[in-house]
Amino acid sequence: MPFVRTDSADAEKGLHGSKDFVVTDVRDVPDAAAAVTAQIANVELSPEENKRLLRKIDLNILPLLCCVYLIQFLDKTPRKEVLTFSSGKQALSYASIMGLRQDNNLSLSQYSWLSSIFYLAFLVGEWPTNYLLQRLPLAKYTGVNIVLWGIVLACTAATTNFAGLMAVRFFLGLFESCVTPSFSLVTAQWYKKREQGTRTGIWFSCNAFANVVGAIMAWGFAKHDAVGDFSIPGWKILFVFLGGVTIVLGAAILCFLPDSPLTARFLTEPDRALAVERIRNNQTGIGTRAHKWYQVREALLDPLTWCYCLYAGAMNVFNGGVTSFFSIIISSFGFNKLDSLLYNAPGGALLFVGVLFFLWLGDRIRLRILCGIIPLAIGLLGVLLCWQLPTHLKVGRLIGYYLWLYATIGLIVCVSLLSSNVSGSTKKTTVSSLFFVFYAVGNLVGPQTFRAQDAPRYGPGLATSVAVIAFGIADLAVIWFLYARENRRRDRIMSSPDYEPKTNQEFLDLTDRENIAFRYSC
Repeated sequence: MPFVRTDSADAEKGLHGSKDFVVTDVRDVPDAAAAVTAQIANVELSPEENKRLLRKIDLNILPLLCCVYLIQFLDKTPRKEVLTFSSGKQALSYASIMGLRQDNNLSLSQYSWLSSIFYLAFLVGEWPTNYLLQRLPLAKYTGVNIVLWGIVLACTAATTNFAGLMAVRFFLGLFESCVTPSFSLVTAQWYKKREQGTRTGIWFSCNAFANVVGAIMAWGFAKHDAVGDFSIPGWKILFVFLGGVTIVLGAAILCFLPDSPLTARFLTEPDRALAVERIRNNQTGIGTRAHKWYQVREALLDPLTWCYCLYAGAMNVFNGGVTSFFSIIISSFGFNKLDSLLYNAPGGALLFVGVLFFLWLGDRIRLRILCGIIPLAIGLLGVLLCWQLPTHLKVGRLIGYYLWLYATIGLIVCVSLLSSNVSGSTKKTTVSSLFFVFYAVGNLVGPQTFRAQDAPRYGPGLATSVAVIAFGIADLAVIWFLYARENRRRDRIMSSPDYEPKTNQEFLDLTDRENIAFRYSC
């Protein structure tokens, strides 16, 4: 026999010695799975009902995710260059232009630490927050963290020195560490695999859109602050404003985002069962709060886990580096601080369109990884333009920077793969926590690759970016190969006359390695 048969009692004890594992019963399954199997027996979902339900889910879930992701990106990290901040993506960058550094008596090295402490806190918080995302109600835990992050962000306006800023930045990183893992779990709960790339692209694209919104917003705040229209420093108004908006969004998450399809108030009782039925073929279930140590072990021994993690680390070395380099390009044009704020808006707009297009195309043609590799190649071309063009060709290097941003799309594709291709609640949260630990490490390392002594070409930093993007292309190709090989192996097993398909094993919280019916989305 090419597979092992067991009952649900064995499954709950974690007796999974074989990769080719088939479940024969759904009794005694914890949490939602047993209730779901009773509700969805013999339910059929017509194409019309599927479209109606998908539209309802999109209208109630996606706007919440998009708004939170946009506001998150507006307040994350500072740039290394203090005099010519040009990013629209982070409030601390904007605030530095409006006098935050001077009012808090910060040296350049202290200002740089405000970026590092955020990712150090992100690093500290990632494992426990992923554990709690599984153990606690998903939406409620996420909403509380967003409200707390908004409170901390608003408290930045009360700081008067380096120690105070370090404290608020640490807690900001701690509370924000749950957002992307949480949204990845929400996407997996509600959408079919062939829909997950597009939906991940929609909420993740708000990072890019925040570049446009943030650049214009910061320009307006800074302009009014410069002419004395505010009675208090403009940077304090900025933090209070963004903190207040974040608190409101956190409250909205608490009130309107369901913890699972079974508790969605915007769905009728029959529609809740249909919402679960429509994701049956994902073979990932809707989650369980039972923490299973054998799934932690499987995650640590799965080579795909380390492919994801190495990709996250490498690509965020690039991400942290590009953060520094943009201000260098803008300063070479000689623009004043206010005008430089607007120059990230075109790059943000191009990236916004690119994210939506490539993630949609990946789902459309069912080649999501290919649609991650192509923008990486575009980003590689952009880095080479920045590196090899003469420094006096400023416009060409700026175009290179805008192309360089497209490499970020590969990271978003990888996040969508975590939603679609990691099954088992404990395994999914374990892989997610490791992925974002490497994400934080990459962001800590990246800015160090651009050093003042390497001006004006910054060869070592650009060479590092070329290397990590090339590694990212190779890494995604390896993931694609492993997926395709495993899918072929499972096709052979399921075509065997000895194979016996079982009912409702989709909701037993099996891992992707245990469930032979599971297929990896390439």
